[in-house]
Amino acid sequence: MKNYIGQLAILVDDYDEAIAYYQKVLDFKLIEDTYLSETKRWVVVEPADAGDKGCQLLLAKASNELQKKYIGNQSGGRVFLFLYTEEFELMHSRLIENKVEIVNGPRLENYGQVLVFKDLYGNLWDLIQRNE
Repeated sequence: MKNYIGQLAILVDDYDEAIAYYQKVLDFKLIEDTYLSETKRWVVVEPADAGDKGCQLLLAKASNELQKKYIGNQSGGRVFLFLYTEEFELMHSRLIENKVEIVNGPRLENYGQVLVFKDLYGNLWDLIQRNE
């Protein structure tokens, strides 16, 4: 039996706003949007061309005040998610066009190109293109 991480939950303030952000800005595709109740949905996104690589994000709307405090800061201010790309310059341009805040970089590291950006809610992401 193989084990793998299939999904990570990320707290969001609004389902539709988050879906639009991930689709428009990061070129993710909507995998599932199932209504579970009047206030809860099962919303899953993943990079459009991920294939069988990586894992999906479960967009989880914060349901109480404690959860709302952690929207945008699920990792205590550290980089939270790592988005790998084979088209760094294209993704960099896409971030700039969509007025995404780039916190650091782009820069070259021994493993490849990297920049740090904030998502819609302030979570920090690394955008990485590995050296071949």
